Amino acid sequence: MEGLYDIHAHIVPHFDDGSKSLDETRQILELEYRDGVRTIIATSHFRRGMFETPLHVYDEQFERVRKLGESMGITILKGCEFHANMEMIDMLNKKERYTMADTRCVLAEFKNGSDKAFIKERCYALLSHGYQPIVAHFERYEACRKDIDFVAELVDMGCYMQMNSQSLIGEDGFFLKQYCKKVIKYELVHFLATDCHNTKERKPTLGKAADYIEKFMGEGYVRELLIENPRKLIIEEK
Repeated sequence: MEGLYDIHAHIVPHFDDGSKSLDETRQILELEYRDGVRTIIATSHFRRGMFETPLHVYDEQFERVRKLGESMGITILKGCEFHANMEMIDMLNKKERYTMADTRCVLAEFKNGSDKAFIKERCYALLSHGYQPIVAHFERYEACRKDIDFVAELVDMGCYMQMNSQSLIGEDGFFLKQYCKKVIKYELVHFLATDCHNTKERKPTLGKAADYIEKFMGEGYVRELLIENPRKLIIEEK
């Protein structure tokens, strides 16, 4: 299937723990294109004390990636994987970090051990200030894995949930794969993305994940997760 969107990818080199060079980015994009991906949001990390590279560095590197993607038939858009903190609303209001593709959507990351109260409070803070939280790779968080009802509660609040393709196809373990399949059957997932960092242990796997979903949920659901929902995000959330 062509025309897929990948809304979570670390393809801007020299910025975080993702791509280490423009050549590695080219290799990642070749894999993405082969899987049918034609639009990618470049979601470099922001995390206090770990990933705090100035935005002008991102902008410079992003422009190189954007031009590379254009030459390969892939549209690259700006984004950020924002590790949740108590200053995030102020930072977003001051435009110190990017939202997703210049929309009001924020890809919010949490610690794997974050408790329900913190996840819920930070999501509520985003919502109440006019931002749309997308909970990044929610299947990693213990609070979500142990309680699917909590995932449903976040969705009922108005959160979008993003799952990693690697988790779904079993590359992060059998039990996580079973959990992902269960949550998808409950239709609590809005976006499937690669969260790719390189071409080895964290390579793009969207095509394989799309084939897997199609087998037990049908082509329509694949299109919803990988085309329709991302397209609505980019077009309608501005």
